[in-house]
Amino acid sequence: MQRFGNAIFCAWLGAMALVGHSAQASPSATDALASTTQAAANQAAADQVAADQAYERRTGMNPHPVVLQRPAVAPLSAMAELGRAIFFDKTLSGSGQLSCASCHDPNHAYGLPSDASVALGGPTGVSQGARAVPSLMYLERQPPFSIGPDSSADSDTAPVSLTQQAGQATTVARQDKTATAPQQAAQNLVPQGGLFWDGRVNTLQDQAGGPLFNPVEMDAGSVPVVAKKLAQAPYAGAFRQLFGASIFSNDHLLVSEALFAVARYQIEAPSFHPYNSQFDAWLEGKAALSPQAMRGYLAFNDPHKGNCAACHLDQPTADGLPPLFTDHQYEALGVPRNPAIAANADAQYFDLGLCGPFRSDLKSQTQYCGMFVTPSLRNVALRHAFFHNGVYHHLREVLDFYALRDTQPEKIYPVRHGIVQKFNDVPAKYRENVDVVDAPFNRQAGQPPALSAADRQDIIAFLRTLTDGYAPSKAAPPLP
Repeated sequence: MQRFGNAIFCAWLGAMALVGHSAQASPSATDALASTTQAAANQAAADQVAADQAYERRTGMNPHPVVLQRPAVAPLSAMAELGRAIFFDKTLSGSGQLSCASCHDPNHAYGLPSDASVALGGPTGVSQGARAVPSLMYLERQPPFSIGPDSSADSDTAPVSLTQQAGQATTVARQDKTATAPQQAAQNLVPQGGLFWDGRVNTLQDQAGGPLFNPVEMDAGSVPVVAKKLAQAPYAGAFRQLFGASIFSNDHLLVSEALFAVARYQIEAPSFHPYNSQFDAWLEGKAALSPQAMRGYLAFNDPHKGNCAACHLDQPTADGLPPLFTDHQYEALGVPRNPAIAANADAQYFDLGLCGPFRSDLKSQTQYCGMFVTPSLRNVALRHAFFHNGVYHHLREVLDFYALRDTQPEKIYPVRHGIVQKFNDVPAKYRENVDVVDAPFNRQAGQPPALSAADRQDIIAFLRTLTDGYAPSKAAPPLP
């Protein structure tokens, strides 16, 4: 968190003058002074954190307000307007009953409007999807898939295949993830980025094409079938104006441009990334959190309690961009198997995330089996299904999972013949991939959970402050 760095930096500046005067000191004296300097810096940081938390508890306000840099708001381009029309067009689906918006409803944070674990689609609208529908919000800053921090923007770096990246990752120790120093884990050589639960595509254009042609989702059929419908759509004139009449003579180009238009709509429309939650207002010093939400915020950031901010980063970037509440990395959490998914009736079937069944390029990298991307927590209180398999439908159940998975597993997993079926949605040979190191998963059965029942309710109160559409009062709360 930013306030940790400021405190350490100030302590370091004060200590450097002393170090300068000791240039002629013996090595042992210099080492002792360095140790004293570090201890002083650590104490200064701890004192600053304690003072900040006391202020937060007393006032509900942010002790260090910032100015957030939000995306510019402008009228939609002609391409984005076309994308909006396509996004809401049900006729493109095989059944004529599903549009993009059917599963990504703008009134439900561009997520599924029902409380089903997975969506229904296909030619008759009764085919079951395989995974929970993710929100389409806040994807404008999603990095491409890579293993380790993405280096594709570095022109001096030769392209490295995913197999090579995975090989390099096995030689580097993984840093534990902690809410107080998430920047350390940010450099881990672990899978991160991409779209869908398994990161199998990198662009919103490709993402839009996935559900469109999936036979259990929109089931649009073939490219020529979609192209014919686009040519007959009420918005066909927009294609002519943008690309000329010849666009209709090339089916693949027409469909490609249609998907690109949908991507532009997602990038340009402010409703996909408004950054106007109560927490955003709090960051800017324009709103106070309730006592319960503030307790939840502190527990969310406490490495000995929730440690949530280790993965769901909640601080603005160095250049003022609002936090996305994700580090984009992949984790194997071992959530329970969901019997509501028809495919799970087959005891031999497992959704292994990065290892398949929907991507095959990492199938041999078994150290990633069972891993799924860490989603953003923005608007999480509006969701109706949680985790990749939609096994939970309430935030209370999600917080119980984090608190009790290891300390009271019998409350999380089925018990058969007196034996808890822990990690029952991961094959036994891959269960070593499940995170048992990072808090709160670093506890044993019978130990007290890291989060008490009250802590869990407090965190839920905080998570509700991440819902967009907050309207702060015109006058900022007075400073105490």
